[in-house]
Amino acid sequence: MRTQHQQRGLTFIGLLFVGIILAFVGVVVAQVVPTYVEFMAVQKATDKAAAGTTVGEIRTIFDRAAQIDDIRSIAGKDLEITKQGDRVVVAFDYSREIHLFGPAYLVMKYQGRSK
Repeated sequence: MRTQHQQRGLTFIGLLFVGIILAFVGVVVAQVVPTYVEFMAVQKATDKAAAGTTVGEIRTIFDRAAQIDDIRSIAGKDLEITKQGDRVVVAFDYSREIHLFGPAYLVMKYQGRSK
């Protein structure tokens, strides 16, 4: 007695559907990665700026670092500068929007502070 084995796998329509989903995810990831790289540059510039002693100096140090690292989402005037004890703390908070399709956007909110 012979048993029939059913074939398993994706149909052409299934393969097309999976391909479209992977392409969409790839496009979104390709747009998110630069915003994360910029966030890391902002964090690095914030850490450098915390070495300043006055508010003006801190903003100037950040703006110089932002010019070098091509940071466009935030400027020195957007920083929140406070003092905790004898230490200067520089904090930031900003968001980036990535257009997906039609009225849909992906909003990336970034925040951080100096170490």
